[in-house]
Amino acid sequence: MITRLLVANRGEIARRVFRSCRLAGISPVAVFSDPDADAPFVAEADHAVRLPGAAPSETYLRIDALIAAARATGADAVHPGYGFLSENAGFARAVLAAGLTWVGPSPESIEAMGSKVAAKKRVAADGVPVLAELDPETVTEDDLPVLIKASAGGGGRGMRIVRELSTLREEVAAARREAESAFGDGTVFCEPLLEGARHVEVQILADSHGTVWALGERECSIQRRHQKIVEETPSPAVTPEIRTKLFDAAVAAARSISYVGAGTVEFLLSARGTIHFLEVNTRLQVEHPVTECVYGIDLVRWQLAIAEGAQLPADHPTPNGHAIEVRLYAEDPSLDWRPQSGVLHRFALSDVDGEFTVPREYGLRLDSGVEDGSVVGVHYDPMLAKVIAWGPDRAAAARRLSAALASAKIHGVLTNRDLLVNVLRSKEFLAGDTDTGFLDRVGLDQLAKPLVSDVDRGALVAAIALAQGRQSRFPLGWRNIPSQPQKTVFEQAEVTYRFDRDGKLVEPAGIELVRATEHEVVLDVDGVRQRYEVARYGDTVYVGPLALTLVPRFPDPTDKIAEGATVAPMPGTVVRVSVQAGETVAAGAELLVLEAMKMEHRVVAAAGGTVAEVLVQAGQQVEAGAVLAVVEGE
Repeated sequence: MITRLLVANRGEIARRVFRSCRLAGISPVAVFSDPDADAPFVAEADHAVRLPGAAPSETYLRIDALIAAARATGADAVHPGYGFLSENAGFARAVLAAGLTWVGPSPESIEAMGSKVAAKKRVAADGVPVLAELDPETVTEDDLPVLIKASAGGGGRGMRIVRELSTLREEVAAARREAESAFGDGTVFCEPLLEGARHVEVQILADSHGTVWALGERECSIQRRHQKIVEETPSPAVTPEIRTKLFDAAVAAARSISYVGAGTVEFLLSARGTIHFLEVNTRLQVEHPVTECVYGIDLVRWQLAIAEGAQLPADHPTPNGHAIEVRLYAEDPSLDWRPQSGVLHRFALSDVDGEFTVPREYGLRLDSGVEDGSVVGVHYDPMLAKVIAWGPDRAAAARRLSAALASAKIHGVLTNRDLLVNVLRSKEFLAGDTDTGFLDRVGLDQLAKPLVSDVDRGALVAAIALAQGRQSRFPLGWRNIPSQPQKTVFEQAEVTYRFDRDGKLVEPAGIELVRATEHEVVLDVDGVRQRYEVARYGDTVYVGPLALTLVPRFPDPTDKIAEGATVAPMPGTVVRVSVQAGETVAAGAELLVLEAMKMEHRVVAAAGGTVAEVLVQAGQQVEAGAVLAVVEGE
């Protein structure tokens, strides 16, 4: 019987496991790195142990420190969550050797599926269809395009598409670095790139008594940088015949390694309806909430019960309705998904029906690792939350989810919120026309567009300007000469407004001011009354989905950056410097590579010219805004 559980993870997944612990009467224990000291999951635990340091290699990947934390707190079991050491057989063995209960599959099962190369050979022997494995050293032109994959781990780390043989060596090296950084194992391999295919996976749950459940399939095709951002169940493309094949193959894969616990068997589904095994994730998946909603179960609670020896009923629960999940990231989709960091001043979704649990009826679920005031750092994955809508059908779930995201208050860091809403409302998504190339096929020019239209934007900007005017020591609209308009200048727009002698707003035309305070503006726009909530943090002002930055009236001349200077877009570590002083480069040429949030990011020249200076070297830590190199124009 488990009485105290250490969760060897952080953020949203730690909070998710804590929720099931509370329901089961189990005391939760947290471990935390220095950047996570004030994170919500730490405050929610009954006991918490500091892991000195910041990088995963110093903290969440240290097996000895995690075992010591379990002993220090009197924990009798360990849950690995997902990511970090969740699929590390050595960690599972260390937990068991310490006399603790391991909440997960056996070390032998993890080992059998830990290498994607060995896993494919094993399940192929049981008749499960697989894609051919290619040695990166022997790939030829005839093999292209190929996908480089990390043999260990997941989450898109260590994955690269190669279409030209000349780039293969460089991409393999980058994939190995990412895999080593994220999982401590830099082994990679290649497989044919099956274009136009869907990513479909099956949730399995198995006990130690021989029962294996296949709990539906999840469609996870919409991905960026090979990492899922939209997941749903059931898949709009899976027919009853394909579903039977998927379930049979998933159960066969689980039985081939005597699997126990929760896991996921991943497949590619071709446009012709053929399935190809990818891997078995021997852990809980990020997207498990959609399965929980549709099947009405608590997968973490079952993980704990199975670890205690419980037996699954012979018949698994039946599905009900449709669920869609999106991953809300602190990132800029328009700048190659560049991760963002900073203070999250406000994070609020309205009408949430359940947090970390299945709503009582169809509704909205939120699984979040952040709250108002949380700091989004650079050391870990930039996911802020998972938002899940469960409805009677796919259209209802998509509508509820897009509406919740569109009205969410997310202040402080840029996110992929607008993109997610545009995806959910796109005709391609609503028609079920999704595959792993969805974002490229539909185009970020459409999907990453801001949610506000030109008409909305004008009213929103006016509302912000009027709210800022409310903060003045003079009455709103006061002027020595009433005929002269007032002006508020933002980096993104400029707005002028003017009141007559009676205090009536006469410019811009068509807008009537009903009332204005520092935090709220009500406008009548062409006969339609609209209310706007306004929030300001420093020089950044938010109203609805729009954020604008005020231009200082008297800018500091020392803030000006030298012409041609390239600055760090985020804090990170310089992985590679690709140019040297005196070299001629074209616009878009790679200057260097930064590693941040467990991913590599290319820093390129904004314009062509000659490299005048390179101010950093490989291995150097840099802060956001630091000058990295200077390129003098031609």
